[in-house]
This record gives sequence, structure tokens and C-alpha cells, in this order.
Amino acid sequence: LLKVLSRIDSILRSPRAPPLIFRPSKGPVQNYIKENGQGCGFEHLPLTIEMWADQLVALKDLHRSLRKLSLELLPWNTADPQDKRESIRVEDLQLTVDAILEELEHKEKNSQPLSLQTLSAIVSHFQKLFDVNSLNGVYPRMNEVYIKLEEMTNAMRNLHELLELDSSAPPTVVVDTVGKLCDIINKNVTEQVQQLLGTQDIHSIINKLEEHECFFPPFQALVQDLLCLLEISNVDDILPAVQNLK
Repeated sequence: LLKVLSRIDSILRSPRAPPLIFRPSKGPVQNYIKENGQGCGFEHLPLTIEMWADQLVALKDLHRSLRKLSLELLPWNTADPQDKRESIRVEDLQLTVDAILEELEHKEKNSQPLSLQTLSAIVSHFQKLFDVNSLNGVYPRMNEVYIKLEEMTNAMRNLHELLELDSSAPPTVVVDTVGKLCDIINKNVTEQVQQLLGTQDIHSIINKLEEHECFFPPFQALVQDLLCLLEISNVDDILPAVQNLK
């Protein structure tokens, strides 16, 4: 026990001990508790250790308070390895305080309050860009612009996927690609019409279409009369019905 007390007493007397903690005893108790001619002053140890215990408890309370403050100022910093420790070190608290101070300094540097004149100029510029006549119409037009922007963004995203383009491709590339597809489709349609009518000359195509317009109405009327006369409803049944009449 004396060795333990001597060790504690040496810690209290060391230069690393907090100031004004060690108080050498005076009076008959000091003379009574001596060993090998060395004064120990052990009678002050319970009060000192009790005070240190209170400080350790207060250190935990301070850590909880700093933790709450850190979550308010640094909500993204959720990691706190000290929560799993039984004891809290001063170094842990200092790190938390340093992080909070660094964030406050960063906010002060980046937070440059805009003047009323600047804010007024921004609102006026928005009104000119989007044809807003009054301040009351600014918020509705903002919502309208936001909705239109979302629609355009979704449309461009869908076009990128349909055309198999990279998502970073600008709108001009999308428009050019759609134009090329339209040219290909129109070319294919023209070729199909030419093959169908058996001609490569546009004037011949026009003549054939005019002939079709002259021929088709009487032919259609004839077919309708045959369907009614033969009491059938399908054009394919006309020929078999006529053959059965022989």
C-alpha cells in the first residue's frame, strides 16, 4: 500500500501534474506519516483523487456536449470512434473543437452577404429573361421554368438512351443524329415508292398516282356492287363465288 501511495504521491509532485493540486501537509500528521526519513504527505491524496474522478466525469459530459454541437454544425461527420471508448481523452475533445473551429472559419470566408442592390439586380434580370411583369409572378415563373427544365432534361435523357449516345453528348449532337435518322427514313420511303411503282422518275410517279386516282374509284364501286350482289363480305371470296355460278 505504501508503494502505491508513494507512486501516486510522486505523480502528484511531478512537473506534469496540474498546478495547485499538490498541497504538502503541515502539522503532526506530516511528522507521523514518514518512512525512511522521507515525507510523503499521503493525507492529501484522497481529496486529489476524488477531484480527478470528478474531472473525468465532467470530461465525459463535456464530450457529449461537444458531440451535440458537432452534429449541429457538421451533420455529415457522423463518425465518432470515441463513443465506443470507456474513457475520453483531452486530445479527443481538442480534435472535435478544432474541426468545429475549422468549419466556422470556412463558413466565414465563403459567406459573403449580398447587398440589397445585388439581390434586386438578380430579380430584375430574372424578370427580363422570363418576361415577368411583377414581383408576385417571380415565384410562379420559377416553378414553371423548373418544371420545363425537368421535362427537357428527361426528354434529352430518353433521346440519349434511344439513340445510344453518351450521356455527355450535347443537344447539337442529338439533333444531328435525329436529322440523319429522318434522312435515312425518307430515303427508304422514296426507294420503296419507286420500287412499288416501278419507276425512278418523279414525274412518272405523279402520272401513275393520277392514273390511280382516276381508276380506283370506279374499281372500288364495282367491287362493292359485286360484294352486295354475291352476298359476300370478303374481296377474296368474289372469284370463288363467280366460278360457282358457272
